[in-house]
Amino acid sequence: MITSNKLFEGGRKLPLMEEFYTIQGEGHNMGSAAYFIRIGGCDVGCHWCDTKPSWDATHFPPTSADKIAERASAFPAKTVVVTGGEPSLYPLDYFTAKMKSLGIRTMVETSGAHPLTGDWDWICLSPKKFSPPRKAIYNNAHELKVVIEKEADLEWAEQNAELVNPKCLLYLQPEWSVSEKIMPLLTDYVMQHPQWRISLQSHKYMHIP
Repeated sequence: MITSNKLFEGGRKLPLMEEFYTIQGEGHNMGSAAYFIRIGGCDVGCHWCDTKPSWDATHFPPTSADKIAERASAFPAKTVVVTGGEPSLYPLDYFTAKMKSLGIRTMVETSGAHPLTGDWDWICLSPKKFSPPRKAIYNNAHELKVVIEKEADLEWAEQNAELVNPKCLLYLQPEWSVSEKIMPLLTDYVMQHPQWRISLQSHKYMHIP
């Protein structure tokens, strides 16, 4: 975690890549309105990542966490999704406390590659083979969302499913560039293993952010 970097003042500032109000496109909360906050910086490096410009945090100026939260509070949904990049790189206790004080529901999507800080109403754990999650996050995840690019990834998904808490919702999501090719495999797999659900990147079909 980048806790020693004076640029971010212990989480009072964050390297903001972008922020926007939209409809959640993936997983359990698909279809719900939320204010998305994308934080720059990621050391996981998925080759199929669709937000590679977010990887280098130096491209994004430190932005006041107070001001970000205040802008989010102006929208009707009063729900924030913090994504990246990789949010767990930064101390987020201050930021989530600010959002809570404004009556905002807090959600985060993380690979779990670093210890996650902050007070979260919903944690979506999206584990990556290249940098596996820390053990502590498995018990706290509300949702496990595993991106599937090839059949062998299903074994990785099951390995992670064994580690989450019993109430955690399980999702398989086709990697976008091979989604049409791999969808028959996923639909058959979920029918044979009904503890899983399929997550789609519905925002791409809706042509929204």
